[in-house]
Amino acid sequence: MELTAVNRQSNFSKSYTYKEFEYNTPVEISEGSKIKHQVVIIGAGPIGLTLAIDLAQRGVKSVVLDDNNIVSTGSRAICWAKKTLEIFNRIGIADKIIDKGITWEVGRLFNGDDEVYSFNLLPEKGHKFPAFVNLQQYYVEEFLIEKCLELSNFIDLRFSNEVVDHVQESNDIKLSVRCPEGLYEMDCKYLVACDGADSPTRKRMGLSFEGEIFDEHFLIVDIHMEQPPFEGVSPERWFWFAPTFHEGQSALLHKQADNIYRIDLQLGEEVNKEKELNEKTVRKRIRKIVGNKDFSIDWMSIYKFKCSSLKKLVFDNVIFAGDSAHVVSPFGARGGNGGIHDVDNLGWRLARVLKGQSGKKILEFYNSERIEAAKENLQNSSRATNFMTPKNKMATAFRNEVLDLAKTFNFARRLINSGRLSTPYVLPYSPLKKVDYKESSCLGNTVIDFPLVDCNGVKTQLIDQLSNGFNLLSFSEDVLPHIEGVNIIQIKRKADDISAYTDVSSLGKKRYDNGNHYLLRPDSYIIGVFEEANKNTILKYINEQTETK
Repeated sequence: MELTAVNRQSNFSKSYTYKEFEYNTPVEISEGSKIKHQVVIIGAGPIGLTLAIDLAQRGVKSVVLDDNNIVSTGSRAICWAKKTLEIFNRIGIADKIIDKGITWEVGRLFNGDDEVYSFNLLPEKGHKFPAFVNLQQYYVEEFLIEKCLELSNFIDLRFSNEVVDHVQESNDIKLSVRCPEGLYEMDCKYLVACDGADSPTRKRMGLSFEGEIFDEHFLIVDIHMEQPPFEGVSPERWFWFAPTFHEGQSALLHKQADNIYRIDLQLGEEVNKEKELNEKTVRKRIRKIVGNKDFSIDWMSIYKFKCSSLKKLVFDNVIFAGDSAHVVSPFGARGGNGGIHDVDNLGWRLARVLKGQSGKKILEFYNSERIEAAKENLQNSSRATNFMTPKNKMATAFRNEVLDLAKTFNFARRLINSGRLSTPYVLPYSPLKKVDYKESSCLGNTVIDFPLVDCNGVKTQLIDQLSNGFNLLSFSEDVLPHIEGVNIIQIKRKADDISAYTDVSSLGKKRYDNGNHYLLRPDSYIIGVFEEANKNTILKYINEQTETK
C-alpha cells in the first residue's frame, strides 16, 4: 500500500505518545570487531520483529536494523486475524494485544443507508482467539519491541541503523550500514528484507513488482470519539457502497483502541492531495458522517495502492517477506496478516538450515508456498477493488443488481466483494501419499483450536499445547510411540496421565475425525492424517518437509 501524506504532522497520532528507542553503538564500531552474524533482518516493523522473536525462541541469533528510532507513525495496519493472533500467542504477545485491542467478529454491509446483510466470521465457539482484534500498528510494534528486549541475548535490536548497500559473496552477505557515528561494515549468513512496500533492498537488487496498479485514492481518517459515530454500533466492521454521507463512493468504519474510529473514504482517481488533507476539508467530510457528535482528528492520510508481488522470494541468501515481497489493498486485512504468515512459514525453516538440520532446499518450500499465498491475496484484493470501483456502466449496473439481490439471496452475497477478510492459505498438496495416508478435509489447513482439560482438571486450549516444532494430535486410546522431535497431544475419553487430555466440549470430535492421528508442521499446518501412529511413516513425512534424509 502506497501512503501519501502532505505533511509530517498528518502522519502522527495525537492520542499516542511515540517512544524514542535508544541508539547503541554497534559492536563493529565499539570493539572494531567483524562478526559474521547468523541472520540480519532489515526493518523493525511487525514482520521483521516477529521473525526475530521466532528465531530467538528457536535458539537462533539475529540483528534487526531499522533506519528510524520510533514505531510506525499513524495507525496503519489495524486488523489482526485469528491465525495471526495464534502466532502472536506462540511468541508471547497475544495477551497484550487482546487486552488493549477491540475484539470483533461481525461485519455489516450497506448499500446507500440500507443494510444489505451481516455476517459472523466465527459463529462457532470454543476458540481461544476471536476472528479479529483491531489494534493500531504502533501498539503491536511496541509490544514486539518489548519482547525483543527481553530476548536481548538472541536479538541485537539496532535503531537508527540504515542499510545503504549489500553484496552477496559466495554464501555470505556483506552490508554497509549508516548510523549516527558513521558508516560501518557487517557480515551475515542470511539477510531477510522486511523493509516495506518501498523496500530499498528490492530496489538495490533491481527487482520489480508485477501486478495491477489502481488509480483510486482513499482518505484514511482516525477520529477520537467518546461515543459511537452511529447509534447501536458495537465493535464491528461496517462497509458502505454509495452511502448518502459520501455519495457515489465507498466507505469503511472500524473501531480501534483508545476510542479511535478508523474511517476510509474513497475519493476517486483525480485528487488534489493538499486540498483533501486540509483539516477543514476533512472535518467537513467527517461531520457528514457523525452529525453533531464531538470528535477530534487523531491522524489522517491519503493513499492509493498496488496489488503486486515479486516472482520469487528467495535469492540465494537474501530472502523477502511482508510488504517488501508483495503488496495488496487494505481491504481484507491481507497485508499485515499475510506478512506475519510469511515469517511463520519462514522462521522454523531458516532455523533448521542454520542449525545444520536441513539443507537450503527447504527455503524453496517457503518460496513456493508463500508465492502461491501472495497470488491468492492479490487475486482477492484486486477483485475487491474492481467490485468497489466499477470501471464502466455495465460493471456498475452488475454491482447494483448484485447488491439488490443480496438482501434476499445467499448466492448474491457470495458475489459481493468489499475485501474478503484474511484467512490462512490452504496447502494444495500432501507431501506423501502412502497406504496408511487418509484423505481428510483437514489436510493442508492450519489446525483448528478447541478446549481441553488435562489430567488435573485444568482447562486449556489445543493452541496452547502446541510446541514450536512438529506436533502429533492424536484421538486414540492406544499407547503412542515416542518420536524424536515430535510433541504428542493425545485426546482420550479420560485424561489418565500428564500427556493426555479430554475433549471437554466434544468440539475436537466435531472438528476432526475421532480415532485418527494428525501431523502438524511447526507453523501448525496439517501435513499428514493417519489411521495408525506408525513411527517410521510419520518420520518419512517430517523428512519430506525438512529435506532430512
